[in-house]
Amino acid sequence: LRTAMKGAGTKESTLNRILITRSEVDLVQIKEAFKRLINRDLERDVGSETSGDYKKLLLEILKDPSQR
Repeated sequence: LRTAMKGAGTKESTLNRILITRSEVDLVQIKEAFKRLINRDLERDVGSETSGDYKKLLLEILKDPSQR
């Protein structure tokens, strides 16, 4: 995920494959691992590296299910 968002241009196909196809349980684990392994917030990174409706979609997917 970090590699897909790092540098010029975001690799949307990688973000799609990893984020859109996962269950809520998987997403919680992915966010925790992202924070633990590279000490960064996945939602913050996604928000800063994407834009428009695509950004809204990914951020909604990453939201804690209890906040939807």
